[in-house]
Amino acid sequence: MPRYVVTVMSPLSPEEAFAYMADLAHFAAWDPGVADARQVVGDGPGLGATYDVGVRGVVGVLTLRYRITAFEEPQRFVAEARSCALTSLDTITVEANENGSTVIYDAALTLNGVLGLANPLLGFAFRVIGDRAAAGLVSALSGRKAPR
Repeated sequence: MPRYVVTVMSPLSPEEAFAYMADLAHFAAWDPGVADARQVVGDGPGLGATYDVGVRGVVGVLTLRYRITAFEEPQRFVAEARSCALTSLDTITVEANENGSTVIYDAALTLNGVLGLANPLLGFAFRVIGDRAAAGLVSALSGRKAPR
C-alpha cells in the first residue's frame, strides 16, 4: 500500500489547524492535484461529513467521495474514499507544540482488485504527488516541513 506522511510545524493553534484541515473543502486550496472539493453531506466538519473531491488524473478529473469516519476534535480525524479502482485513507493528527501546532498528514492509497498489481508503481507516483501537496500544505498552514 503506497503511503505518504508529512509533518508540518505551524504557528496556528491546534484548534485553528484542526478546523482548517477538517474542512475537506480546503483541499483544492493547498493540493495542486485537487481540482475542486465541496461538502455534500453534513453542515461543516464532523463525523459522517462527506465531500466530493475532484482529483486531477491522466484522463481528466476523477471525483472521489470522502467520508469522515473518525473525528476527535481537535486532535485527529480520518477521511476515507473508496471507488471500484482505489481506496484512499487519510489520517490527520494535530498536536500542540511550544510554537503552535504540529500537523501530521498520513495518506495511504491502494489500487483495488486486479489493479493492485500496480501498487508498487503507484508508490513512486504518490511520492511525487505527495511532495507537491505537502508544499501547498506548508504554505496553507504558514508553517515549515519537519524533517522525516
